[in-house]
Amino acid sequence: MVVGTLKKTQIYSPSTLYLWEEERSTDGSKWKFLEHKGPVLAPPYEPLPGHVRFFYDGELSAPAEEVATFFAKMLDHEYTTKEMFRKNFYKDWRKEMTSEEKSKITDINKCNFTEMSEYFKAQSEARKQMSKDEKLENERILQEYGFCVMDNHKERIGNFRIEPPGLFRGRGDHPKMGMLKRRIRPEDIIINCSKDSKHPKPPQGTRWKEVRHDNKVTWLVSWTENIQGSIKYIMLNPSSRIKGEKDWQKYETARRLKKCVERLRAQYREDWKSKEMRVRQRAVALYFIDKLALRAGNEKEEGETADTVGCCSLRVEHIKLYPKMDDQEYVVEFDFLGKDSIRYYNKMPVEKRVFKNLQLFLENKQPEDDLFDRLNTSILNKHLQELMDGLTAKVFRTYNASITLQQQLKELTSPDESIPAKILSYNRANRAVAILCNHQRAAPKTFEKSMQNLQTKIDEKQKQLSATRKQLKGAKTEHKASHDDRSKKMVEVKRKAVQRIEEQLMKLQMQATDREENKQIALGTSKLNYLDPRISVAWVKKWDVPMEKIYNKTQREKFAWAIDMAEEDYEF
Repeated sequence: MVVGTLKKTQIYSPSTLYLWEEERSTDGSKWKFLEHKGPVLAPPYEPLPGHVRFFYDGELSAPAEEVATFFAKMLDHEYTTKEMFRKNFYKDWRKEMTSEEKSKITDINKCNFTEMSEYFKAQSEARKQMSKDEKLENERILQEYGFCVMDNHKERIGNFRIEPPGLFRGRGDHPKMGMLKRRIRPEDIIINCSKDSKHPKPPQGTRWKEVRHDNKVTWLVSWTENIQGSIKYIMLNPSSRIKGEKDWQKYETARRLKKCVERLRAQYREDWKSKEMRVRQRAVALYFIDKLALRAGNEKEEGETADTVGCCSLRVEHIKLYPKMDDQEYVVEFDFLGKDSIRYYNKMPVEKRVFKNLQLFLENKQPEDDLFDRLNTSILNKHLQELMDGLTAKVFRTYNASITLQQQLKELTSPDESIPAKILSYNRANRAVAILCNHQRAAPKTFEKSMQNLQTKIDEKQKQLSATRKQLKGAKTEHKASHDDRSKKMVEVKRKAVQRIEEQLMKLQMQATDREENKQIALGTSKLNYLDPRISVAWVKKWDVPMEKIYNKTQREKFAWAIDMAEEDYEF
């Protein structure tokens, strides 16, 4: 099935210039030839120097010492103060100890990792001063492992290094935080490449778990991590041809939804009145996915992961109904842990029929019972596919995120604003999307200090402005008395100085406002994954905002297709 026609659209990547085909099928991810060198494995553990001691006399065995170093490296992080983290770490650490070590190390609270921690801090500082030889070696590794050949194009690989062993952090209060992420060995790794390519060679004396030739997927290397049993991948760089095409297809699907979304909304409103409970539940869930940009939620085995839910897996305990609250009728209060254990809390007035349906769904149920007991993600996805080819809950998120950005940019941007003010307007529009999608973050540890530093700069700039204004006033007084060219020129110099300092002060004040408003909001997730980049590019071109103020170098490479394609009048 053809999804669109592009007339020789030029796409720039770091490694090549290529043209999209005039017609591209939805099967655009398939490749005919793929060759690469495989992953760069984490280096083997190097024992600590003899002078770096633990809390008791004697040396730890290498396996136990290595796991201890993972904790030591995180000693200054708040994770190591959490009871769950410490408990899980200690349990996994003991598995690596000898019986003698187990008999000696019986209480983690009596362990002293300070010398280890200081050693790794010093090592980290030393690495910042990388020698010329080390830089050359890194460049050699990049050239050997950081690129692949796919269908006659040299393509950059995303992250070709296997993550080293360490301790699992998770998000929020994850029940597995602190557990040992084991070293990934060649025997754990699946290689994906062409049959007729030079296959990557495993290290001497080892073998890969499997070498397969699947041209329907775009990953080069995969393995299963031991904490949650999830599959990890090495993929192409976001600036690659296939990634660009998949991005384009994703946003085109969201644009197709825009054309029929009102029909879909009319349908689920009609379904609220259905005689079948399963249809009513599905329709209310779809309403939440549409209006609140909720994720569908996946089924999972009990106790295997954190207690996170999506729309389909909401329980009775996750919502409260208020016939009236704060002068609003039919209010629903949501409170649950979403993806990555991020809390979702929201109070939202809903349509009367939705409210009545929710009351019906809650009847004779306990707090731990499913709200939508006749619905799951599979049933919902099947229904969405029937409504529109390629439609998923994520397409609704992409559509609502992109349309929200477009509407907010129209409302917030003023032609008379300075460039810093326009950037603040853009970030505020992006922030509205991040709030819609619940893209939260904890305030950075350095936030207060960086705000203090910025405020110091603002105070100094205000003093400078005050002094310069006095100088301008004095220059005007002198010119009034003398009326000569020299004093006239001085007035002009001081006027320009005042104007320059005012602009600098305004820029600093805009930065302070922006930082404060972004303190607990993650703008990057929506900008990179949910917002059609052509909206941002069109806005940049229309208002003459430098592209690098919106997208950094890596992001400009990722969205090269959009930068080349979008015009000022682009409408999502």
